[in-house]
Order: sequence, then C-alpha cells, then structure tokens
Amino acid sequence: MKKLFPLILLLLTHLTHAKPYEAQAKRVTIHRDQWGIPHIYGKTDADAVFGLMYAQCEDDFARVELNYIEKLGRMSEVKGEKELAFDLYIKLLIDETEAKEEYKTSPLWLKKLLHAYADGINYYLLKHPEVKPRLITHFEPWFPLLWTDGSIGAISTGDVTEQETALFYGLTKQVASVKYQNPDEKLTGSNGFAVGPSLSTSGHSLFYINPHVTFYFRPEVHVVSEEGLSVYGAVTWGQFFIYQGFNPYNGWMHTSSEVDVADAYVETTRDNQGTMEYLLDGKWIPFKTKWITLGSRKIKTYFNHRGPILAVRNGHWISVRSYNRARKSLIQSWLRTKTTGFDSFKQVMEMRANTSNNTVYADNKGNIAYWHGNYVPRREGAQDWGVPQDGSSSKNDWHGLHKLDEIVHSYNPASGWIQNCNSTPFTVSGVSSPKRSDYPVYMAPDGENFRDRNAVRLFSQTGKLDLAGLIGLGYDRRLMAFEVLLPPLVEAAGKEADLQEVAQILKDWDFNASTTSIAQTIAIRWGLKIMPKIPKAMQFGGETDVVQNIEQYAESGSKVEMLQALRDVMADLKKDFGTWRVSWGELNRFQRVSNGEVLQMDDDKPSIPVPFSSSAWGQLPSYTSRSIQGSKKWYGVNGNSFIAAVEFGPKIKAYSLLAGGQSGDPTSPHFFDQGQMYSEGKFKDIYFYKSDVMKHVVSSYHP
Repeated sequence: MKKLFPLILLLLTHLTHAKPYEAQAKRVTIHRDQWGIPHIYGKTDADAVFGLMYAQCEDDFARVELNYIEKLGRMSEVKGEKELAFDLYIKLLIDETEAKEEYKTSPLWLKKLLHAYADGINYYLLKHPEVKPRLITHFEPWFPLLWTDGSIGAISTGDVTEQETALFYGLTKQVASVKYQNPDEKLTGSNGFAVGPSLSTSGHSLFYINPHVTFYFRPEVHVVSEEGLSVYGAVTWGQFFIYQGFNPYNGWMHTSSEVDVADAYVETTRDNQGTMEYLLDGKWIPFKTKWITLGSRKIKTYFNHRGPILAVRNGHWISVRSYNRARKSLIQSWLRTKTTGFDSFKQVMEMRANTSNNTVYADNKGNIAYWHGNYVPRREGAQDWGVPQDGSSSKNDWHGLHKLDEIVHSYNPASGWIQNCNSTPFTVSGVSSPKRSDYPVYMAPDGENFRDRNAVRLFSQTGKLDLAGLIGLGYDRRLMAFEVLLPPLVEAAGKEADLQEVAQILKDWDFNASTTSIAQTIAIRWGLKIMPKIPKAMQFGGETDVVQNIEQYAESGSKVEMLQALRDVMADLKKDFGTWRVSWGELNRFQRVSNGEVLQMDDDKPSIPVPFSSSAWGQLPSYTSRSIQGSKKWYGVNGNSFIAAVEFGPKIKAYSLLAGGQSGDPTSPHFFDQGQMYSEGKFKDIYFYKSDVMKHVVSSYHP
C-alpha cells in the first residue's frame, strides 16, 4: 500500500491540474486532413488559440520551447557557455520585466488570449508526460509579449554585434572576426506578389505568399472561431497568430526589410566618483544600471534614455535606440488576422508597431497594396543614418514615427501588380513604382537584387494571370545573376586549353535550373567562390546593391581570379565525385532524416534531387543547400517553406505547399510526405471552408 500511495497522489494531482483545462478543451475541435494540417475550430477566439497551441505542440513541441528559451535569454542553459554572449544580448534588448508589467495591464480580451496560449501548451505537457522539456516545464501567459511581430530573429541592434557586446561586458577578451555569411544564404529572403483585377483572367485579385526561411520554422495551420476568426497560413512556432496568410477578405505577406528602425549613438562619458555619466545638450546625466544574471554570473549593465550600452568603439560607449519588444506589436499582429478589407487593414497598419517587415496585400474587393516597413522613426533627413550618430545632442534623437501614408507605399498601381523580393521599393510596381526622390534615405536604404530584377522582368512581360500562371511565375527557374557573371568567365576560359570543354558547356547553358544541368553545378559552385571576392560598395545609408556590385565585377574583375576559381571548382568536384561533370540533381538533394537543432544528413540514405538553387542567383523559388557535416552531396537548409497562391473571388480558392511535411516527428507519416511535391513545385489544395475540410478529414478530436 505504501508503494501505491505516491502513484495515487500523482494521479490525483494530474486530475486536479487538468480540470481547469478540460472545459476549454471540450470547446475546441481539431480536424487533421490527409496532410496532417490542423484545422482548429473553437467557440471563442481564446478557445481557438488554446487549440492552436495544443496542435503546435503535437507537431513539434521542441521548436515551440526553443523559441521561448531564446527570447528569455536562456540558451546557455541548454547549449552551454558558448551562448552566454547571445543571452546577454537578448536580455539587454528584450526586458522580461516590462513584458510582465504589460501583461498585468493588458485589456481583458488580450489576457484571455494570453492565458489560452499558456493553457494550451501546459495542457499538452500535462497530457503527454512522455514529452520532456529541455528547460521550460511551465509556460507563462506573458511569454508572447517578449516578441515583436513573429519574424525570425526580429531583433534590431543598429548593426552592433553580439561579439562587441560580449567584449564590452567582459564575457570575452577579444572580438572574433565577424565573417560575411555564406553568400548563398546572405542573399536569400522572401517573395510576395499581388495581382490586381486588370491583370487577372477572372477579374479577382491574386496573391502569392512565399517566405524564404529556415526549413520547418513555420507550420501550416487553419484557425476558426465563432467570434469572427477565420484565418489560414503560416504560424511561427510558439506564436498564437497567423504570421503570413489570409482570411475570407484579404491576405498579407511579409518580406524582410532594410528600413532603418534602430540607430547607434556615440556617447561622451565620464566617471564621476564611481558613477558613470553621459553628456546630453551640455548636461551630465547618470546612466541607469541593471544587474543581469547569466547562470552563476551577475553583470552590471548600463542604459541611457535611448537604450542599452552595447559596445565600445574607439574608446567611446555605443548606445542603441531600438524597438524590440512591445505589447502593441502583438496586438497589431493579432488584429491583422481579423481585418475585413483595405480600410480595416490600413487601420491596423496605422498602429505602426511592425519593426522588421515590408507588407504585400490583396483583398476580395480588388485592392492590392505594399508598405515598405511600418515602424519608421522620424529623424533629421539630411544625415547618414547608416553610421553611429553623435549622442551628445538630442537633435539626433527620434522625433516620433512617420504616419502610415508617409512611408514608402504603393496602392492599386496602374501596372496592376506588386512584387517585393527583399529589395528596393522603387521597383515594386514597375513603371508605377514609388520614386526614390520623394522619400528620405533612411526609409528605403535597400539596394536591388537579381530576384527583384527577375520578378520585374516577368511581371512586365506577362499577359493576364490565373492561379496556375501565378504559381508558374513564382517558380521561374532563370538564374539571372549568371547572365551577368558568366560571359567574362566563358570568354577567358575559352582561351585556355584545359578549360575549353567546360567553357563550351557554360556557353551553351540557357541559365535555367534543372536537375540534369552540369553547367548549373559549375556555375553555382564557381559563384560561391567568387562572391566573397566581389567588392560590396555601401550606399543608401549603409546597404549594398547586389546587382550593381556584380555588374561592376563582371566588367572589371580579375580574369586570373575567375579562372583560378573555375579550376578549383573542377578539382573539388573531381575529388568528391571522380569527375567534374556532375549534374545539379546529383549534387543538390532534399533529405529529412531527423528532427533536431543539429542538421544530420547522410549521403548513403535516400534523398530527392531538386532543380532549384538559392535565390541569390535570381531564381524566384529559393532552395539554399550546402554540405552538411562533410557530406559530398548538398542538402537544403532554407528557402521556400510555406508557399500559398490565393484567389479572392466570391469564395476563396487557394493552393499551398510546405517544405517536407507538417510534423517534426520522424515516425509521423507527415514528416516528409510533401518532400517529392516540394522538390517539383507541385501544390496541394487548401481546404478553407468547413464543408471542404470535413470531406478530407482523417482524424477529429478535442485536445
């Protein structure tokens, strides 16, 4: 009997804790279709959020938890001391004390959603004792207030790096060299397209959602309540709102933005008898201090009226003004999902709390629109805001925010189309695009890339489009960068006896991606060796124009350098494959053999050939691949993730595709059931209406 007592006590505790959740769980039904996509129906919005979080945990609790471990600044607790610098960086930029206070003062409707978020996850953990969290055993309702808008790494730092911060606060003795990212990843991003009635065969607006992110970062979900919520799209693991998607009235797609939303300041400081002070308009003001705990360490940190001190450069402390966490951002992200048309959407956008994204829009009334950024601080326009400012003058502080219609935007352009591919806003609508001269530089420092150039080419040449035509455009395989890069190489290689065969192969290539192309393999591997050597001229407030840089290199770059890179590529291929004549599909593969943070790929296990490449080369569908843990073949790691094409007619008509599959469980049938479709760009039907959902239900249950 003594042995049974602890078990009985545990059971009673489990039942007691479960009771508050069970009533809400009964008000939620989750329907899973043949792809494992959850269609979540709740009586109230809070019920729907409860079900959404439960479903996310079913699909991949580990990713839900990891996103909050990161935002809490606790990565070092699960990954070791190498993450201390990142944790400090996060804690300086995202204050959990502020999040807790905002939770306490939140309106009742928001508190209901926040509690539903926490309850959905905690109920899942209660129902699944076999799931062992790495760190967080109980989720709190204030956790979602740590994020801004749900995008990946949406942290603005005025270009101050975490290495600089670690050096300033004594976590390291020297700054590691900040390496330029793999150019195949540096230039990836997202695509958003909107087609107005004048360019649509049906006379209805068409919409294309195409984020380029780390694979498996966002699942596909459908959330409905009896309080007017009816939304479909991609949700970031751990967030309770659809990040990119559509409802019966309109759709929204975000692309990463280079709009200046954070600035660094060079502070003039002094030590006044043990108190650090900074100079502002001739007056010395004490810094605020805060002790931050990282494991066994306690670090004294400094803040002024602008924000945290993050670095020291040339003997001067550097402060950063930014906007990395706010309840207003979360509210805007939620309200966006319940908008009912252009005026309604603009009203939500006028909250101006989205710091990291551009927005492409379309609706069922034929409106299409684009906003370059959303949260745009007002500044002295004549200055170069791409460099740190003089912190001793308040004239360099922000002066409120620009109104929505003051930022770079395009409403119903005469061209009939909008595209953005993480590029300048001054090409979004072809000849109908906004004019650079009408805006201060800090509003749009973005340069041009080859995806942008390719999209403009395609939309400028196309006739009227239906959904199939829009998907075809979105999957255009032309690698435009090589139209510029390859001619000087081909000309030089054609004069070398040992390179004439490869020169002819490159010369004959039509620049379109395919699994059978040897030229594509040579070109991309050569491009990866050349890209780090191309000078990156900064302009437009500290950004770089990729197209301009490549054009200048093609014209004046060293032919010796180009030829040596080509010979190196051929030698590398021969070493790994026994020949340099390797087709792209033989090299470029799609495989998902495990679920975890450490990528595990295996050349000896089955994989799927993929024709697509990184969008760095101008191809619209992105598939960034690389050698994983010394593999000879390259495997996809980011690019096209959730993709959707939508027609806003009297009824929604839509198709979608997800990288690999919905579930993170390797034993699930939905772990890789979309792999072949993904590699071919073949979309599946979206079931948006309940009558269609019920025709394709495989399982239905309450959480």
